[in-house]
Amino acid sequence: MAQRLRPVGPDFLERAPVRLVFGRDIAASPEQVFQALAEDVSGMPRWFSAVASARATDGGREVRLHGGIRFKETVLVSQQPEVYTYRVDVTNTPGARAWVEEWQLAPAGSGTRVCMTCALDGTAAFRLGCRLAAPGVDIAFRRAVAALDRYLA
Repeated sequence: MAQRLRPVGPDFLERAPVRLVFGRDIAASPEQVFQALAEDVSGMPRWFSAVASARATDGGREVRLHGGIRFKETVLVSQQPEVYTYRVDVTNTPGARAWVEEWQLAPAGSGTRVCMTCALDGTAAFRLGCRLAAPGVDIAFRRAVAALDRYLA
């Protein structure tokens, strides 16, 4: 069952009980990566294999993962081409109470350093599950960003 999460802001990235940070360098430019994240929302399933569908909404987006997890999100910061931050407002993820994700893009040689931070809060079981899932999320992130780089080439 979907539940509404606590409405937190970008400052939650620094004070969340669980912070997961992942990074990878790719050949695509920050402008290209930002465009894929912020403007080509429906293209996300082409490069992020965990995503079954994604669509832009007024002020945010709706994302459905393979396996049935769903998110309704609000964009908090869209500062081209450096930062794209969104809050999960509604999800069917059990135990979640607050959730913000931020993608930071920085020039790295002729490409981009892509860093994603997940700031999370929820029940004790949710927090533990997030920490235990971090290695798998890191693998999924690295694969997705590599696929994004190929998609943008």
